[in-house]
Amino acid sequence: MPLDPERLPRHIAVIMDGNGRWARARGLPRAAGHKAGVDAVRRVVRAASELGLGALTLYAFSTENWGRPSAEVGALMRLLSWALGREALELERNNVRLGAIGRLSDLPAAARKDLAAAVERLGKNTGLRLTLALNYGARQEIVDAVNAGLADGVRRFDEQSLAQRLYTADLPELDLVVRTSGEMRLSNFLLWQAAYAEFVATPVLWPDFDREHLIAAIREFQKRDRRFGGLSTKA
Repeated sequence: MPLDPERLPRHIAVIMDGNGRWARARGLPRAAGHKAGVDAVRRVVRAASELGLGALTLYAFSTENWGRPSAEVGALMRLLSWALGREALELERNNVRLGAIGRLSDLPAAARKDLAAAVERLGKNTGLRLTLALNYGARQEIVDAVNAGLADGVRRFDEQSLAQRLYTADLPELDLVVRTSGEMRLSNFLLWQAAYAEFVATPVLWPDFDREHLIAAIREFQKRDRRFGGLSTKA
């Protein structure tokens, strides 16, 4: 069944899970799984751009990931810099606009520099909005939004005053969250934004995820009856 181009999700977020398990199943070090995960990112971003999606947010590094062994964290940060350099030209050719959310100031200096350079290089593009969630945690995001409001003199918050101070304030409404590797939790990812998003879990490990898996998730999304707390729209 082909996708309905009139009912594409405005914004898809992906919890990229399973790199370590993919590597372990092949007798490889975890770093090999993370590197294979970069290839999956390339495939999925290319597919999202070709499908005409508006926004894609990828959970690349959580605030909790600092608790991993220091050697693995260091390798992940170096991989980030390497991937940004390798992929920038293709992203530019595909008119992809790059952004990042999270407490970016806590990233290593080299990673911050390379990220800023890539964001600036791709900042004027008008196609897919690709956002990397780096040193990101949803609870921390909400705390940061509240603190930003207090600094602005807000004395009483409503949904709008908080939402406009979230990291994602300039992104479309989140319609679909996809999690790979079969896990069934949000893991502190876009908790506010996901309030009425559809959730699709797949057993596919992230390094194996490709265009057809993305299409399958969108097809599942298009089958859903999105009631937003109301009655069904189906007869």
